[in-house]
Amino acid sequence: MRLNMIKMGKSKEKTETGNPDYLYREIEIEFLIHELKDPVSVIETGVRFLLENREKYGALTQRQEKTLLRMLRSAKKTRGMLHDILEIGRSKAGCFNYCRFMPVEVVCEVLVDSMETITGRNISQPEKQRDGLVKCLEEHGIFLDVAPGLNLEEIKQDETKFRQITGNLFKNALYYRNERVEIRMKREADLLLLDVTDDGPGIEPEYHKSIFERYIKAGNDSGGSRKGHGIGLAGALVLAKCLGGNISVESRKGKGATFKLVFPVSMKVSGSFA
Repeated sequence: MRLNMIKMGKSKEKTETGNPDYLYREIEIEFLIHELKDPVSVIETGVRFLLENREKYGALTQRQEKTLLRMLRSAKKTRGMLHDILEIGRSKAGCFNYCRFMPVEVVCEVLVDSMETITGRNISQPEKQRDGLVKCLEEHGIFLDVAPGLNLEEIKQDETKFRQITGNLFKNALYYRNERVEIRMKREADLLLLDVTDDGPGIEPEYHKSIFERYIKAGNDSGGSRKGHGIGLAGALVLAKCLGGNISVESRKGKGATFKLVFPVSMKVSGSFA
């Protein structure tokens, strides 16, 4: 249920946003993103249609199916990146969509989308039902642990940005895991706590800060390198801070990584984008 739209101005951006050239550039970028999203969506819909209607259009060879799945994965990733960039811009402009939603339900939906994007596997509608989904995720090495009662709770936050944040954390874990990803969710007072753990190469302590910097790939091939997807970890942290939350990492080389999201259950808009 949509409740409210909040727009918060930040004094440090007044001079910049008051500049006609800056405004023109921002409008140009947003227009370009919207224009790019349409053809990408058409490609994604068309490819999905071919994959899901084989009885009508004929069987696919293994090579054709592999190519279409790769196209679908690329189209979804491109759409997600465009959406991420748009949301970062809206956050920096101080625009937030305030609504009620169930975080566990959203996390399940985002997990499905993330798994399809990274693995290329399409999950059928029956599998997306709650009981079938848990079994399907576990078969693919993804384990969801939700605190009792949390699956019935609602929070009042920006659902779109919550999806962007969790999606980037899930894709990151799925990309770098060896076999297993664990997601744990619980609530403490007015905070939603979400931990995403993978059993990948890990990250050396000296790189814990740099992995949240834009355009940075921390480490090297032997030191637990890691980069994000879409807006990546840097963008996810920006969005979390905009909404009064934070993301931290616990990891050692060779021991996997745990990314910890702390997220207020009600809107707490921050003016900091550092």
